[in-house]
Amino acid sequence: MKTKLSPIVAGTMNWGVWDKNLSTSQMEHMIHICFENQITSFDHADIYGNYTTEADFGKAFGQCKIDRNKIQFISKCGIQHVNGRNNTIKHYEYSKDYIIWSVENSLKNLQTDYLDVLLLHRPSPLMVADEIAEAVTKLKKEGKIIDFGVSNFTFSQTELIRQKIAINYNQVQFSATHHEAMLDGSLDYMQLHNIRPMSWNPLGTVFREDIEQTRRLKKLLVQLVDKYHLGSDTILLAWVLKHPANIIPVAGTVNIARIQALIKAVEMDLDTLDWFAIWTESMGNKVP
Repeated sequence: MKTKLSPIVAGTMNWGVWDKNLSTSQMEHMIHICFENQITSFDHADIYGNYTTEADFGKAFGQCKIDRNKIQFISKCGIQHVNGRNNTIKHYEYSKDYIIWSVENSLKNLQTDYLDVLLLHRPSPLMVADEIAEAVTKLKKEGKIIDFGVSNFTFSQTELIRQKIAINYNQVQFSATHHEAMLDGSLDYMQLHNIRPMSWNPLGTVFREDIEQTRRLKKLLVQLVDKYHLGSDTILLAWVLKHPANIIPVAGTVNIARIQALIKAVEMDLDTLDWFAIWTESMGNKVP
């Protein structure tokens, strides 16, 4: 049985020094805003903020007075950065001892006794499935993690690990501008094996790049905003949510108005023709 996450997850990558550099009180406020808007799951990774954001969040959460059992913490491990650690080169580490140490370090930083979901951040050519399974089994037995998954894994890489230990999540890039996961078999595989996808960067590059693809989408979104009386960001999330793989978007915004609008995507009934219109404008041609 999978951990119950909120239909939209708050991504914390940009909360710390990598971008917004929120203070403790500002992070505390953001946690409350998310919680009040039915976003109760928070996505972390040990590397965020060069290994500082988890601890900053944990300090803020410690002041929140929110019942830990009413929110969910997701975190990822495995990427070894040069910044923030004594590494000479960026690499991946998935030994049994390292996974266990990393989870225990995240628990300390987040000021919690357990992670609701642990994800392996990116696949490594050197990962040994048996070692990963041993680490996950030990962490589950000790109650330090409740659920387990992967992130950015292909279906063959996922299957390699799944043969040794149950995988319930895979966090991949998926949006109206980056939809390869529904064409390369990834989302099909997840549906076949009851693996719940999470989508990082679910709004894609619509608001961040000015290229032909995003200009086409913005032109269409003007019409759809008028039709549905909802914002472009809400409509783009509804596009992700309509896929039958039951994808959970990980939204990294710290804009309060946008956070308040995001949950409306869960209730939105995006017409099938409009879904295909968005895909068509993204590709720049008719569907095959």
